[in-house]
Amino acid sequence: MIVDPQNTTVGDLCRAALKECGAIGVGQTPLAEDVNDAWARLQWMLMQWEKKRWLVYHLVTLSKISTGARSYTVGPGGDFDTGTGSNRPAKVSSAYVRQQFSSPGNAVDYQLEILQSMEDYNWITIKGLVAGPGEAVFMDSDWPLARAYIWPIPQNSIYEIHLTLYSQLQFQFATLATVFDFPYEYYAAMLYNLAQRLRPKYRLGTYPGDPLPGMAKDSLAVLRLPGTQVTKLRMPSTLRRRGLYNIFSDRPY
Repeated sequence: MIVDPQNTTVGDLCRAALKECGAIGVGQTPLAEDVNDAWARLQWMLMQWEKKRWLVYHLVTLSKISTGARSYTVGPGGDFDTGTGSNRPAKVSSAYVRQQFSSPGNAVDYQLEILQSMEDYNWITIKGLVAGPGEAVFMDSDWPLARAYIWPIPQNSIYEIHLTLYSQLQFQFATLATVFDFPYEYYAAMLYNLAQRLRPKYRLGTYPGDPLPGMAKDSLAVLRLPGTQVTKLRMPSTLRRRGLYNIFSDRPY
């Protein structure tokens, strides 16, 4: 296995995982079939990881000028294009609409409420209402492209819609010689967790004092620490108490 993280390939990690899980011994060369199976399982694992906020190292915001459409496609090649070789996102983390005709440097953004289900969207009485800038967004996680519904529908060319989504992890590797493009803290997590997933294939279980489960768990905890970002709690205005005054801060609360 290549020690330099900048030159670690998919094949390096797959062969190391086969040794880590106990499928082969030190100094042994795995069969091509075994390496290919590890290769496939690595990609499946990363496809699942990118759906978990605490395992994604950052968020991306994509934008689209409103066209007056009721909905927009989201995913590779869609209206909100996540890029070639990517996967359609499963949900929206946050969203806002920006007014296009604001003065330069003073663009006005309107936050959109995230509707979490189709059932919530179905409660809207007039779904075809056209009246910017919009109040809510619902994303139907269809396949192969998701579809984002903005309500009310922003007028054509007047607003710019912004969707914040989970960043796409690299999960498609053309060959075993492909070099990883990941933050370095992901390498140990991929190694130990892939080794865990390979064990059932070889009918290998855990044993007293087995360090692998703990190492896999700890490596994921390292990813969770920077990946867990809890938004500030915001209470609806109808629930806030009014008329209370703090004499020490000289502010209402």
